[in-house]
Amino acid sequence: MKYTTIIDPERDQEVIIYAHRRTPEIEALEDYIRRMDAEFLGFGRDGQIFPLRPDEIACFTVEEGRVYALTEGDRLSVRLPLYALEDTLGDGFIRINQSCLGNIRKIHHFDASIGGSLMVTFTNGHRDYVSRRQLKTVKERMGMKK
Repeated sequence: MKYTTIIDPERDQEVIIYAHRRTPEIEALEDYIRRMDAEFLGFGRDGQIFPLRPDEIACFTVEEGRVYALTEGDRLSVRLPLYALEDTLGDGFIRINQSCLGNIRKIHHFDASIGGSLMVTFTNGHRDYVSRRQLKTVKERMGMKK
């Protein structure tokens, strides 16, 4: 595989990949670039903007029609909808239900009920139910089911 790097302070940064077909290596590059793009996200509280890295966020949740980023000790407003965050953040986050997007590395544990539902607890203490629609995906991604 060949590559070229051109340093030009006058242009916006751009990555162009020419490939014969999509491969795991190409997908890894794309995922890396997406994560670089999302290295710092801006979140607000009381009219202030706080830059956070995605690995600082336990989960994103929707409450009363607004999206919030929950960290270990904070709850910050987000202007993007969950589906846009899901696309931007990539494989490090997983959809828990219609109103929760969780950081896989910040999941503390799961509690299973007799009825088959699954409750996720994040390292910051936030708890949410895994929806039936997302149950199979969550179990597969977390290595609970093949």
